[in-house]
Amino acid sequence: MARTSFAPALNAVLRHEGGYSNHPDDPGGPTMRGVIQRVYDGYRRGKGLVVRPVREIEERELQEIYRRQYWDAIRADELPEGIDYVVFDGAVNSGPAQSVKWLQRALGLPADGEMGAVTLAAARTAAETAPARLVDDICDRRLAMLKALRTWPVFGRGWGRRVEDVRKAGKAWASGAWTGTGAGRASGIPVLEGHRADPPGSTITSGKAPVASARPGPKPQAGAGAAAGGLAASAVSEAARQIAPHAQASATLALVFTGLTLLGLGLTLGGLAYVWWSARAGARRAATLDLLPAGPAS
Repeated sequence: MARTSFAPALNAVLRHEGGYSNHPDDPGGPTMRGVIQRVYDGYRRGKGLVVRPVREIEERELQEIYRRQYWDAIRADELPEGIDYVVFDGAVNSGPAQSVKWLQRALGLPADGEMGAVTLAAARTAAETAPARLVDDICDRRLAMLKALRTWPVFGRGWGRRVEDVRKAGKAWASGAWTGTGAGRASGIPVLEGHRADPPGSTITSGKAPVASARPGPKPQAGAGAAAGGLAASAVSEAARQIAPHAQASATLALVFTGLTLLGLGLTLGGLAYVWWSARAGARRAATLDLLPAGPAS
């Protein structure tokens, strides 16, 4: 039988997903044990079944949804142990493609969101040489994106704890330093030596975190603001030009001329600085949210 860590990984994920929720700020909407209503509707329709509230999801349905739509989607059985769980948890919370992008960026690959042969081979190599560093890089990138979401003020505390739990468990799992039976052979949850697992019923409520929930980036008004600054600078410069011939005859006009000249220079520099800032902010946002063109990777 092929190796699989699906059972313990799913148990670890479900610790964070909790039971039923329908938080008004959660883009997932009604959610039961991490499965949102839309996903459950699609699953039921695909089997020719009548849709029903996600609260009524059966255990076998839950297992199949997690296996097919998340675990298999990231080809987790082909990933190194520990890394499979880290990518799986991210896929459940933010979507398979996004979680694969975090892995690819951590590996120094173009982030196309597809788990292909190149990504799998690079993950195996990295897990053999520096698994802890790979887990840290994935989790750091995930946390950075979560902080860029509109819903961070609402779910940030739970997300932060979740990512840190995944970080610790992923490292321990990848190195074999966790208590209990071996990964891939049991349904237990990886537990660090000296780290107490949450008691039954103690869960971390967590809203879904798709990249579509990102805060808006710098708007086109940035360019308009720079243009307005340029127009203002031009107007000020023209006023200074008109005063210039009379400045030598009047100390007051000389001061006005100097002031207008400096104001015009300041407005010009301010407009240029705003363009530079907005470009930098946009580039940082695009990198954090993996919005840049990726090119081939897989």
